[in-house]
Order: sequence, then structure tokens, then C-alpha cells
Amino acid sequence: MATDVLISDGDLIAKLVPKDKDEVQENLDNQENPIVKPLVLTISAYQDGVLRLKIDEDQSLSPSKKRFEVPDVIVPEFLNKKLWLQKLKTEKSEDGLGILSVIYLSDGYEGVIRHDPFEVFVRESGKNGKKMLSLNSNGLFDFEQLREQKGENEDWEERFRSHTDTRPYGPQSISFDVSFYDADFVYGIPEHATSLALKPTRGPGVEDSEPYRHFNLDVFEYIADSPFGLYGSIPFMISHGKSHGSSGFFWLNAAEMQIDVLGTGWNDEFSSVLMLPSDQKRVDTLWMSEAGVVDAFFFVGPGPKDVVRQYTSVTGTPAMPQLFAIAYHQCRWNYRDEEDVYNVDAKFDEHDIPYDVLWLDIEHTDGKKYFTWDRLLFPNPEEMQKKLAAKGRHMVTIVDPHIKRDESYYIHKEASQKGYYVKDATGKDYDGWCWPGSSSYLDMVNPEIRSWWAEKFSYENYVGSTPSLHIWNDMNEPSVFNGPEVSMPRDALHHDDVEHRELHNAYGYYFHMATSDGLVKRGDGKDRPFVLSRAFFPGSQRYGAIWTGDNSAEWDHLRVSVPMVLTLGLTGISFSGADVGGFFGNPDTELLVRWYQVGAYYPFFRGHAHHDTKRREPWLFGERNTELMREAIRVRYMLLPYFYTLFREANMSGIPVARPLWMEFPDDEQTFSNDEAFMVGNSLLVQGIYTEKAKHVSVYLPGDQSWYDLRTGTAYKGGVTHKLEASEDSVPAFQRAGTILPRKDRFRRSSTQMENDPYTLVIALNSSQAAEGWLYVDDGKSFEFQQGAYIHRHFMYSDGKLTSSNMATAGSGSKKFASECIVERIILLGFYPGPKNALIEPANEKVDIELGPLLLRGGRGSSVITIRKPNVRIADDWTIKIL
Repeated sequence: MATDVLISDGDLIAKLVPKDKDEVQENLDNQENPIVKPLVLTISAYQDGVLRLKIDEDQSLSPSKKRFEVPDVIVPEFLNKKLWLQKLKTEKSEDGLGILSVIYLSDGYEGVIRHDPFEVFVRESGKNGKKMLSLNSNGLFDFEQLREQKGENEDWEERFRSHTDTRPYGPQSISFDVSFYDADFVYGIPEHATSLALKPTRGPGVEDSEPYRHFNLDVFEYIADSPFGLYGSIPFMISHGKSHGSSGFFWLNAAEMQIDVLGTGWNDEFSSVLMLPSDQKRVDTLWMSEAGVVDAFFFVGPGPKDVVRQYTSVTGTPAMPQLFAIAYHQCRWNYRDEEDVYNVDAKFDEHDIPYDVLWLDIEHTDGKKYFTWDRLLFPNPEEMQKKLAAKGRHMVTIVDPHIKRDESYYIHKEASQKGYYVKDATGKDYDGWCWPGSSSYLDMVNPEIRSWWAEKFSYENYVGSTPSLHIWNDMNEPSVFNGPEVSMPRDALHHDDVEHRELHNAYGYYFHMATSDGLVKRGDGKDRPFVLSRAFFPGSQRYGAIWTGDNSAEWDHLRVSVPMVLTLGLTGISFSGADVGGFFGNPDTELLVRWYQVGAYYPFFRGHAHHDTKRREPWLFGERNTELMREAIRVRYMLLPYFYTLFREANMSGIPVARPLWMEFPDDEQTFSNDEAFMVGNSLLVQGIYTEKAKHVSVYLPGDQSWYDLRTGTAYKGGVTHKLEASEDSVPAFQRAGTILPRKDRFRRSSTQMENDPYTLVIALNSSQAAEGWLYVDDGKSFEFQQGAYIHRHFMYSDGKLTSSNMATAGSGSKKFASECIVERIILLGFYPGPKNALIEPANEKVDIELGPLLLRGGRGSSVITIRKPNVRIADDWTIKIL
């Protein structure tokens, strides 16, 4: 129960004391060393409807050590948004039996703590305001306090196969229940290969499920549809329902976590004991962590985009990538040598397939020593990078966190001299086994070590690197081949004597952060970095891209890649994708083609494969399949202006590039559990094809407006499931009526070579003959956009007029960005009368309107109404009036 509830220093503070008679008696019997000491609870309110709850041991009672709080995740700007709480309102609970203390949270919402039994919740304002989300409504809160071992009969050690975990501070787990009111489904908490709407793990009718696990691991050949934890962990859950909308809950904790989604009726047998009564429908969840503190955030929404915006206000919005990074990447373990690299590069040109980045896996190094080159295979790495850069292309090399224990290796020598490695439980440098053999692991939670690591990426230190070389962090869970569960022992020691168990899930995050900082530093802070990481944690979105790890060449894995990418986007990580084709195994040709057709719409688009697989570059499967894969990749290049605009939207608001249908159609119940289709931004709907030899595909098109086939311009009615013929040419994709899509239609070798190409605008009119869209352009590589060097346009079509207006905020910075690019075609879909020409203002010029192709190349393209060569500059204000 909560006692001593008061306002202090702008926060609500209270003490939590045991209510259980046995615990109270045990404390009285053992006053010198009580088993359960009071816990300190703090509630703070922040702008935009964010409530923060912290519960920790009372430091004034000298616990045996300070429990770990995860540093460098919350962005400093968030802390400046704190509301200074002035007054506490007290009222009786609904049942008249308990006391509630109430604080202002934001317009329309209040934070409430119930004293006895202890419960924290957010509600709509007013005494009878509906609850949105709550903690401990089922009374499952438990907090094991740190103790010192007294008697020999206390055995805290845990054994796992040949490993022993000493657990010097004893069990220290925390658990509590969280309830989401008026919710139909809950989503989030990646990374799991499972459905978008999270299935219950306990309750009537649930067979043999484990909880959703959060423990970053190098999982070999993971299975599709399992609650087993994979490479990253984000303890952030979003609920959504028709009657209320969305709300969210985030627990900032980096220890192993298990989360149960409790099915309806899970507590029927305990309801009299447990549950605080509520007549609202709700989804109950149970959260358990091995260590750390309670540092939890409640997000009130009420819309799905509001919740994501609130969450990324705490952990940061996604970094703005360089333009090349959102184009196509070609990777394999491994491109053998320079000749192989040149050959693959030339074949892309020979087959007219654009690509931007070629990747090198671990075999490019000298004996798996990162920042080195095997000089027999790669004698001239700088020249190789420059040759690709001359075509506007880039390269990526891999740099993993395990450092080879080799006295002749300068990184190892320096790290061991400076004491920069993680220690084992006895205080010696931890020695584990990974790709190089005997390896040690840098202690990246220490900012000094991160700063040292960042220096290793300078051109002087990383010999053979050039500005067109970028980095890939793999195995950073961390993966330890001979460790417990293929990872580091939980009692290994980090900076400030923090045990590995307390920060495990954040290890890869700090490594990603340090690598990203290194790429920024090497270019004197001018260029945006590109770093791909496998492990992730809240905040990873600020440092680069994530991929879904070592998937398999199976239809199920293509299918589950969509909810995996959507879930990452919902939890802040917009820049993500799955290995196209599947990492393990050899995909049959149809699967590979379908994977390219879906993968072209992933925010991160990369083909990758294991070294035991057959080569699978897109030209190796016969002419027709080359044509199909080329077409899929070209669609991505055609849509790059739209994707880049969406990446800027994510960078400003946190709203993801790839979105679940319900994010755009929050009132349409048919979308709530649909994870076979997804939105790209607000304008495009993509439906994957996930079965072999599919003859037909069913597509649900939400809303009450039409949708236009991306390839043919054919209109389909909204609010209906359409049974379409499955075409081998593409997966179904549609533009939503009421949107304007910017494209670039000329084909080049790489995105860099498209820089000065003209634009096409595709206007899909709704039933009011109106539409709108946006275009964002900057130099595609530097940080100057942060000083105002960009073009941001809003296109609006209504009353027969298309207007381009400036979205850039006046005086948004000292820098300017100029572009001479023009719009060369404007396509009108769903336009009724047959106009002959249009008038451009302010130039006062007439242009012709005629029928033209929707796509400038083959396909079943039909003729569409086209304004040809208006030749207006994207940087200018203008109006085009249809006469």
C-alpha cells in the first residue's frame, strides 16, 4: 500500500510498504535487517500526456548496492518538458473504500494513485473519468530487494548446463500487471517472430505458450510464430480499440524480461482476491524483469500516431538517413575478393538493375580482426571503394564487438592495457569464443570507452576506409559461442560494478551508438552516418537501421517479416527490413521473386545470404525472373522521393514509414489484426503474396474512398475485400484516393545519379475531386538540413487547381538548399471531365492535357490523363488550373 503521499519538488512522492500480515510480522521479528524495507515511489508528469512512474529501494536505508538505471536512453529534451506539479487532489474511490490522490496530467487526463491497495492509473479527467491504463489493478506487484548473504543455507547460485551464475546479490526481480482499458488488441514489445496483434500467452484455451521473452540472443534459424525473444528488446506496448483509440506503456529496463498477455478469463478463479472491480473491457498483461528498477511511462494517446509521437519524445525520433541508404543494398557472406566485387558491380549495370551499396562480411578481414583487410583478397580497398563511388555507389564492412585476443592486434593490445574489456565475476578480462576464436568484449556502457571506440573509425585509424564506406554491427547481443545461451554470463562485470544481467539488453545499443558516433566524427560532423545493427533497444532509432536477423528462405519467413517490420516501426524503429530471400537456405525462384516484390517496400531493402547458400544475385534465374526482380527494385527507385519524404516525417514526429493499416484507419475493426497488408506512409497500401503458385489474392481496402492500382490506375472500391488474380509481375499495391505521390521515373545506376532528374506527381482524386501530398528534398547526405537547408512542399489539389506551397518554417535556420529540379508530368487519376489544357500561374502559360502512360515502361499500363511538361520548379510556389 502507498503511504505518506505528498507533492515534493514538483513530483508526487510516496512510500510503498507491505500489506501482507506475514511480511509485516517478519519485519517486526527482524528489525535490524528487515526483509522488506519501504520502497520509494515517484510520479512525474510531462507535456503532451506522458506520466512517469519510478519505484526503487530507499537509498537512505543503505541498500547493499544501487540498482541499475539505464543511462543515455531518455533524450535530454524530454526532461525539459516536465510539468511542475503544484497540488494534489484527494477523493474517495468509486467503491468508497479507498483513498485516491489525483494530479493533473494534460487537458482531459489525470494521473491517479490509489493508496490501499496500491494502484496507479491514468483516466479521463473527472471523478468518474474512464480509465485508460493502469498498473497493479490485479495486485501482482512484487519487488525482491537486494540482500547480503547471511547464512550458508542461502544458496543463490544458479546453474545452466556447465555454467554457474553466482548471483552475489540474490534474487532481485520485479513484476507487476498493466491493464489497457477499452482495448481490442495489444501490439509492440519486439523482437519476436509472431503476429502483429499479440496473441494471449496465458488464460483459458491457451495451449503451452511461454511468455514473450526479452533477452537479446543470437538465435540460430529462428522459427516463425513463436514468443521466443530474438536479437533486440523494446519493452513498449501499444493498445488499440475501436471505442477508445490507443494508449501505450513503456518500461525502461535492460535486464531479462518476460511479458504475458493474459487472455479473457485468465483470473476468473482469483477474481475475488485480485481484481479491483471495473466495468470497462480491458486487456491485462503481466511484466516481469530479473533486475533493475521500475521506470515506467504511460502514454495517453488517444490516436495511434499520438502514442508513437509520445514514446519517441522520450527515446528520440529516428535519425534522418542518407538518401543512398534507403535504396537497394546487395550483400552476402561473403563477396570473396576485389574481382568478385567488380564482377557483381558490373553485372548490375549489364542487366540494368540499379543498386546503391555492396556489402562485405567477416571474411574481408585479416583473421577476423576488425578494421583490417585480408590483403591477398583485398589488396587495394581504397581504390575499390573509389571505383564504386564514381558510379554513386557505397560499400559497407562489418565490425563486430568481439575483439580477437591476439597480442599483435592493436585494438586488443590497447583495450587490454587500458582495462576497457568487460570483466568476469572474478575481475579478470572476460574471455569468450566467437568468430576469431578467443575474444574479449568492450565495455560499451562506459562513455569513455565509447569515445575511444569512435576514434577507431577515423581514416587514419581505419586504414583502407574512405568516405563512401559505412558500417554493419552484427553479433552485438552480445553473441558468445561458448557462453550460457550463446551469450555473456549474467554475473560478468561492467563499468561501476554493474552486473551484465542488469544491462544485457542494452549492450548492443551502446555498441551501435559508439559506432555511429565514430562515423560522424570521422567526417568532422558533416555527414550523416549509416550503421546497421542486429541488436537493439529503445533509442536505437537515433543511431541507424535494424534488420530482423538470420531468417530462413521459407514462405513463412517472408510472411512473418511484415508484422516484424511493422512492430519495429510502432516502437520507434522506422528504418528496418528483413533479409530479402532469407539468410539460411536456398529460396525457390518464385519465393525469391515474391520476396523482392514485398521487400521493395520495406524501409530497409537488402538482399543477403549465408555462405553455404547458392549465389542468388538477381540475374542468375533466367531472363524472365531477372526482369521481375529488376522491376521490383526499379519500383523502389521510382518511389525514392516518396520514401525520403516519409523518412523525414519519421525524423520529425516518430511516425513510421511502414505502418499497420489501423494506424491510418483507426476506426476500421477489419484492419486491427491484419498483418498481411501494410501502409507505406498514408498513401500506399501493399498486400504481400505469401504462398507458392498463388492463383488469387484477397485484399481488404479500408475506408470509404477508392484505391488506384499502382501499375494500371484501375480504381477499386474502399471498405471491401477484393479477390484479385495473383499476377507474377508484382504484388498488389494501391494508391489511396485523396493523396499525391511524388516519383522519379528515369532509371539510373544508383540513387545518387538521380539527383537532378525531374519529378512526376501522381494525383489520386477522392470523391470530392481533391487530394494532397508532400515532398521533402535536401542534399541527401549532410546535417545541414538541421539548419534549414531543405525544400519541403505541400501539394494541394481542389476545385480544379493544383497548388504547391512552402512547408519550411520561416527562418528555420541559416543554411539554404537550392534545387533546379522540375516537375515534368502530372498524372490525374479519377478525374471526370475531359479537359484540354491547363494554366500555370504565376508564369501565365498554357500547357496541354493528353492521355499518357501511367508508368514510363512496359507492364499493362493503361492511358491516364496527363499534364505534360508543366516544367514548374519544385522549389517554387505555383498553381496549375485545369481549364
